[in-house]
Amino acid sequence: MKFFISADIEGIAGVSTIQQLVNNTEYQRFRKLMTSEVNAAIRGAFNAGATEVVVADGHGNMSNMLIEELDPRARLVSGNNRVMCQLEGLDETFDGIIFVGHHGREGASEAVISHTLAGVCVSEMKINGKVVGETEMNAMVAGAFGVPAIFISGDDIYVSEVKETLPDVESVVTKFARDRLAAELIHPEKVNELIETGVAKAIDNLSTFTPLDTKNMETTFEIRFKGPQQTKMTSTLPTVELTSPTSIKFTCGDIVTAYKHMWGCVIIAMAATNGVLGHANS
Repeated sequence: MKFFISADIEGIAGVSTIQQLVNNTEYQRFRKLMTSEVNAAIRGAFNAGATEVVVADGHGNMSNMLIEELDPRARLVSGNNRVMCQLEGLDETFDGIIFVGHHGREGASEAVISHTLAGVCVSEMKINGKVVGETEMNAMVAGAFGVPAIFISGDDIYVSEVKETLPDVESVVTKFARDRLAAELIHPEKVNELIETGVAKAIDNLSTFTPLDTKNMETTFEIRFKGPQQTKMTSTLPTVELTSPTSIKFTCGDIVTAYKHMWGCVIIAMAATNGVLGHANS
């Protein structure tokens, strides 16, 4: 059995402020904690009979995890030039996808450090009219490959949000949100135990999970950005329709193509935040 782990950091045990995740001494602590939680998921997977595990580092520049401390039975996708963003390496050969350390979506969410892919530019993202966060979106793309989402971990608000789309997914609450920048924390050792057990339970019950029915699904993305300069620059893509000074819309014939298109738009919007040629040499 082969499993894909999509790993983020905002949802792991201990994280409650953005300052913990910038490049300083605190960040080095939380890189270790992120790696430790992913290791717990890897142990759970192999305990339940997995023969192969691939982990995709999905936070920030997507090169946070400490490879020297990763369970050697797993392989790590690291680095940020990726066509498939947090799903780089996923295909139809996987038996399930596992989300570790993920967070709530941008907008009304009260989850800890809530955002959707790029907090600097994205205000809201919809797929076929439904507001989605990263986990829901990634689970929909995984469904197109026939891969079910079987496990999630993050704060309590995040878990509640995802269960609107994936009501039967196995879950572990890593902390309780008290504000976007505050949380009631659970000790990391306890969370690691819960994740190891939860992932094993999910795999033991693998036959009960069904991939989301998204294969060959015509997919419309609606994205609201934080500034008109971000929105306007995405219109360099001829498929993008401007629906307001800060909103765009586009439709693709399948969700995998649409996901890549969305990621391209987000990359452009991030670059446009302070001017796409702001750092170019004359």
